[in-house]
Amino acid sequence: MYKAFFGLTRNPFDLTPDPACFVTTKRHNEALAALYYGIRWHKGFVVVTGEVGTGKTLLLRCLLRLLKDSRDVAYAYLFNSRLSAVEFLQYILSDFGLPASGKNKSELLLELGQFLLSRGSKQLTTVLVIDEAHHLSEDLLEEVRLLSNLETTDDKLLQIVLVGQPELDEKLDSFGLRQLKQRVALRAQLRPLDQEETRDYILQRLQIAGADKQRAPIFSSEAVAKIYRYSQGLPRLINTICENGLIAAYARHSATVGPDAIDEVAKQFRLEGVYLEEDGSCNEAERKRAAGALLDVFAGGRKSFTGKLTGTEAFVGGASEHEPHI
Repeated sequence: MYKAFFGLTRNPFDLTPDPACFVTTKRHNEALAALYYGIRWHKGFVVVTGEVGTGKTLLLRCLLRLLKDSRDVAYAYLFNSRLSAVEFLQYILSDFGLPASGKNKSELLLELGQFLLSRGSKQLTTVLVIDEAHHLSEDLLEEVRLLSNLETTDDKLLQIVLVGQPELDEKLDSFGLRQLKQRVALRAQLRPLDQEETRDYILQRLQIAGADKQRAPIFSSEAVAKIYRYSQGLPRLINTICENGLIAAYARHSATVGPDAIDEVAKQFRLEGVYLEEDGSCNEAERKRAAGALLDVFAGGRKSFTGKLTGTEAFVGGASEHEPHI
């Protein structure tokens, strides 16, 4: 709709976690390096946590792309953690391409153990990636820990990646999961972007989408400052605000997205109450409200907002043996 108007070849702020749109920041690079290092050097457990909208799923997509072309890596990718122990094992085996239907827990564990031993004897790497791991019950987290017992005297046969919201850190700090916590070899935390990173993020997303570097900035500096203060540096919310800011400017036939357009977007998405102070501070209640707003962004609000504004119809290279079920 607005791509031709702004000279773009694709939507720069699409919420779909596409690795082609991955914008590197220091924190994201460190987290991706920790994940890759932990897997390739068979460290066992790697944990990455971050608040809603900080880019965890996109980071995982980039990791899976990094692994995709390597012939010595196979992974199972679990994104629904609300399963029973048997369902959990059945899903893992199925994702590895192993027969799982109709088998009991002991049979599933035996099948998995033989699979891992076979791959380990060939110096192959096997990975279990669990997204939304903060939803795992303590019982299921204990099952995950027990899977790490599948090892030889000198190597971990299964590399386990846990990715989730900060509640995962709280669970791992609990007394009942102290054994699991002690087995975590690497931990990384994704945090919101600062104001400079937010500006660079917006610029890089526009350039990835084909923006002309020689033309005047699409987002004014005042607009970028407001985007940061409304979004609190959360990439997903930055995308939402910027996407709708472009739509607003297009509807007004303005070649530049100004601060007034950003104020209008924030009003439509009820973000005024989470406005950051000039020093970048924001209390916890406001931060939680912003996180909640993210969950409602595409539950009808965006569609009505778009219609109201326009009034028209308008790198990673890779390894695993298969694409993730996403």
